[in-house]
Order: sequence, then C-alpha cells, then structure tokens
Amino acid sequence: MTNSSSSKMHSQDRPEISGSTTKSQRTKMGKPEDGEKKMKLKDIEISVPIVYGNVAFWLGKKASEYQSHKWTVYVRGATNEDLGVVIKRAVFQLHSSFNSPTRIVETPPFELSEAGWGEFEIAITLFFHSDVCDKPLNLYHHLKLYPEDESTTMSTKKPVVVEFYDEIAFPEPSESFLARVQNHPAVTFPRLPGGFTLPPPLEDANRRKRGDTKDNPLTQWFMNFSEADELLQLAAARQQVQAHIAKLRRQISLIDAQRQPLKSCSDQLNLL
Repeated sequence: MTNSSSSKMHSQDRPEISGSTTKSQRTKMGKPEDGEKKMKLKDIEISVPIVYGNVAFWLGKKASEYQSHKWTVYVRGATNEDLGVVIKRAVFQLHSSFNSPTRIVETPPFELSEAGWGEFEIAITLFFHSDVCDKPLNLYHHLKLYPEDESTTMSTKKPVVVEFYDEIAFPEPSESFLARVQNHPAVTFPRLPGGFTLPPPLEDANRRKRGDTKDNPLTQWFMNFSEADELLQLAAARQQVQAHIAKLRRQISLIDAQRQPLKSCSDQLNLL
C-alpha cells in the first residue's frame, strides 16, 4: 500500500470524477473560552469555504504490485485561494503501513503526495492561527484510487478526482482576526455593525506569494465550487428544461392536429 515517492502529474484530458462534489457540509467552530470573550465581536460570523479530497493517477505500464497509483490528498480554498491566512498547519494521518504515517504540512498549499496501491481513510487535522480558533478541526477522507464505475477503463492521463465541500464558520471572531482577513478572497467577510470600523489590512507580499495556490499544477483537475459556476449550471439546466417543454408542446400540437381530421370523420359517421 505504501511508497515514499512524491509526484504531481497532469495532462489536458478530463478527470474521472468520483464521489460527492456538492456543498453538503457547514462546520461551526466552538465559541472562545470565557477569558477571551472580551476580545470577541458578538453577532458576527466569519465563514471560510474549503474543499478537501484527492487526485489519483494510475501508473499504467510503470505500475507494480505495490505501486499502482500516485496520488495527492489536500485541503484547499473553494476557489483555490490561499488558506494560510486562517490555517496554521495541517496534519495528515496515513495508513500505519507508510513510513512516518503522521505527516505535518506547515505552509500552503496544504497537500501531501504519495504512491501506493490501496484505498484507506485519511484523517486530516487542521490547526488554526491563535487569533482564529484554539480548537483544531478534524476531517476524514477516504482515499479513492479507482473509478466508481468498475467497467471504466483506467488511463494514465485521466485522474480520479474526489472532492468534498465544507464551510468553516467562526462565530464571534476576534478583532485582530477580523482585521487581518478583511478583503481576503478565501474568507466570506460579514457585514459589520453600523459605526464599526477596522484598521487598514496589513500587506504581506511574501506570505501571499508563498501561499498562492492558483499556480498549483493540480488546479486543472480541481472541481469548480464557485457560486458563479453554480448559477451558470442552473441557467444551463433551466434552458434545457425549457427546450424540453417546448419540444413536448410541439409534439402535443402535432398530435392534436393529426387527431382533428379523425374527429371530423367520426362526427360525420355519427350523423349518418
């Protein structure tokens, strides 16, 4: 099941999508301890959309009994933005057969690449910066290497992609946290109470450059969870439904037109 090699592969083909890709969860973190409440802003909540999952590539002719796939498990922003503004480190707990199964990632992108042959559950623990939350968040992801449809032919150019969406909600955030993440694209910023102002955000170009996941070579395989994309999909689905309704109406009109002469003949026969 294991191997210590690490690799990222990509191509222009579409991935084999497997598993859930819906916005199915919203995790609300606990409120701060009593001693910290004076630093918190009540009736305000910060939300951070995240996506976690894996991308797996079959090795094809290079596959061996214990190395059939190269895979990457990760936690990313829903639109591939830097999560380092909120997450301090991520801990990935692999199967015990791996060398050093507890892997710690201190900087974004929060991902881990490995090679092996078996599927198993990976525990992911997210630790947040001190002004965000003092309690970690535990996620669990079942590593997926093979297509859901067993009849699907595996390809070295077409990865299996499994992703899940979650929104982490931080109630009563600290003023320092709120000030630090204002205008940050990874954070859903709340509407502030009237008369409340924050100091200008601090610019950290080095941190932003280190944490920029837009250039991640796996980006082309990631699913799109943006609201704009959802609206486009809904609009496309609505157009399809409307086109189908129009087609049915034309078919009904055609049937009615064909039945009309028959009805006239029937009425004439009744008069005889």
